[in-house]
Amino acid sequence: MSPVRPEATPLRVVLSLLLAGVFAVLTITPAQAAAYRYWVFYQLTDGAWAFAQKGSDQTVPADGSVEGWRFAVGDEQSTRFPRAVLTFDELCAATPAAAGQKRVGLVVDYGRPADAADSATPPEPTALCASVPTAATSTDVLATAGELRTEKGLVCGVNGYPATDCAGEVKEVSAEAQAADTPVTIAAPAAATPTPAAVATPISAQPAAEATSSSAGTVAAYVIAGLAVLALIAYLVLRSRRRAGSPS
Repeated sequence: MSPVRPEATPLRVVLSLLLAGVFAVLTITPAQAAAYRYWVFYQLTDGAWAFAQKGSDQTVPADGSVEGWRFAVGDEQSTRFPRAVLTFDELCAATPAAAGQKRVGLVVDYGRPADAADSATPPEPTALCASVPTAATSTDVLATAGELRTEKGLVCGVNGYPATDCAGEVKEVSAEAQAADTPVTIAAPAAATPTPAAVATPISAQPAAEATSSSAGTVAAYVIAGLAVLALIAYLVLRSRRRAGSPS
């Protein structure tokens, strides 16, 4: 076996450093999360909004529940809650119970202009008490807020908003859409607000949605990977030539 020549050591060192750089960049570069513009379904749990564990078609809320919907731009790294919380008592205190019916509080937040596809001004957030049959699903509850536009089980539009599109992907999320929410006040149904105490309590502003990851890091990783491959090829060619020139 031919001894390792000293001049081959620098090439191996360079190759090792390049490969280490590739792995480091690929490790620290976050994957670019896809963002979508869509309606999100929540349930009020212990006085705070929580993401629903099932779709609205598969959820049958109990009497006394409160549900919320929010239209926004988001991805798996960001959460956009309805921007105000109303309790069941605030929503349904003036709605009497009826045989065969249940009462479910409902908050519908149409989002901000920054959440709209064309920066249009969305309808004002609204709240109501839905009195529906006991077997009604959460989709049925939402339908009390206005006509629904659905597609393949997804809620695409509520009361005409938005008029088109259904959970469309957003290629670039604007800075305004990434910004933190500003709490709003949503008045409870008029019949249920005999005193100021029945006014909605704004929730704290949610953390700003994380900015969509730049593709610059990914490009850098590919450049480094390409350099590493070229260095590897050069090393193999050089080693092959050295072996060919070595005496048997």
